[in-house]
Amino acid sequence: MTLLGDLVSTSDALAATRSRLAKVRALATLLRSVAPEEIAIAVHYLSGALPQGRIGIAYRALQSAADEQAAPDSTLTLAATDRHIAALADIRGAGSAARRTAALRELFGRATREEQRFLVRLIVGELRQGALEGVMVDAIAAAAEVPLAPLRRAAMFSGDLGTLAEAALTGGVAALERFQLRLFAPVAPMLAQTAADPAEAITAFGGEADFEWKMDGARIQVHKRGGEVRIYTRTLNEVTAAIPEIVEAVRDLAEPVLILDGEAIAFTPSGRPQAFPVTMRRFGRKLEVEKMLLELPLRAYFFDCLRVGDRSITDLPLRDRLAALETAVPASMRIPRRVTASVAEADAFYDAALAAGHEGVMAKALDSPYEAGNRGASWFKIKRAHTLDLVVLAAEWGHGRRTGKLSNLHLGAFDPASGDYVMLGKTFKGLTDAMLEWQTRELLARETRREGITVFVRPEIVAEIAFSDLQASPRYPGGIALRLARVKRFRDDKRAADADTMDAVRRLFEAQG
Repeated sequence: MTLLGDLVSTSDALAATRSRLAKVRALATLLRSVAPEEIAIAVHYLSGALPQGRIGIAYRALQSAADEQAAPDSTLTLAATDRHIAALADIRGAGSAARRTAALRELFGRATREEQRFLVRLIVGELRQGALEGVMVDAIAAAAEVPLAPLRRAAMFSGDLGTLAEAALTGGVAALERFQLRLFAPVAPMLAQTAADPAEAITAFGGEADFEWKMDGARIQVHKRGGEVRIYTRTLNEVTAAIPEIVEAVRDLAEPVLILDGEAIAFTPSGRPQAFPVTMRRFGRKLEVEKMLLELPLRAYFFDCLRVGDRSITDLPLRDRLAALETAVPASMRIPRRVTASVAEADAFYDAALAAGHEGVMAKALDSPYEAGNRGASWFKIKRAHTLDLVVLAAEWGHGRRTGKLSNLHLGAFDPASGDYVMLGKTFKGLTDAMLEWQTRELLARETRREGITVFVRPEIVAEIAFSDLQASPRYPGGIALRLARVKRFRDDKRAADADTMDAVRRLFEAQG
């Protein structure tokens, strides 16, 4: 069995290097040494997550437990640590606070000082060492000695890197075949990078590109088998019961088995798209569905087809998936699109999307497969206003009428090269009283530490930030800062992993010339 201390040493080595290759080597070396039953635990821990998910222990309680006398030597195994944490997560009911405190102290009493520090950061969600999904997938491939291509394909459908690693390390390439796109098992949607204009996308794709209207709706993934239809959000939550009109529209399609990717959006009586927050009122509602159906009906517009009949078509080029979509879905339920290599024609299509009240266009490479959960270079979003989806890293207490509220937000983007978040600027603009109330409550629930008036938080909340441009700045570690930034909205439909990365920020900065 593997000692927790060995994993902590690997974690420290990851944090000490910015080299992706060095991180992959260190991870692969550890994974090769781990017992089969501990592989999934090791992958979760080194990715900065618990297999049990968030277990609701406050940072102060962890700090208190960390004051426990440390063990002189490393004796905790990964399996034993996981059992302790699973037991902690299961403590409920009367007297649970005292029992949790006792269980925490027992765990921390068996850990060395280095292991205690690691456990605090792991449990609170502050363990960021550059071992996120891309690096971890490369490390699993190296440790299992399997080709990257089938492993990356399996990763799109596994939903859990620990399970994927266990399969690869114990069963090789053959074991990866069981990870397939399955009905009623939603996968993370494919994501897009940002381009400045249609010309940039045409240049990047070397000619012809598929352009589609970018509707500011709710991303949906629809699964259908006969009369059974289920609908999922971009965060993979099922919302079937909340949007019965879309369920009925999909049920009426002639093709008996489908998985579709698209948008749900509400329109005004005059036919203009409603603002995103208005559309989102339809989701998460378990009561008054009939009332909301009458007041705010939704329409579905699909732009990709992932499965038809008994086969997944995610590996096929986009042009083939679009042909399948045209066969299965009527034009009234497909997002308007145009295939062209002409910048003038693409610009006119972009202008038409804006004139219709939409955000802009998507540009996609016609030969690209569907990469679930990935933000590859084959999809671009092109929007009228400069916006980025950034992660809130911290906030400062306000003053004046904002006294008692967390106001000035510290905003950042994840840098795949370093494996950490890079701060890009601060803003308190665009925040309504309701948003201030909400962010104060939500940020305090994610607090990790304080410095003066600044409250640092787990990087989980995503905000859509509008800004005038990006400027070079020696003040921030990435050398780039937002100019005239304001909060457009919070994206509670997005996870931090779905936010824009520093790669997208740098592309925008370079496009500015």
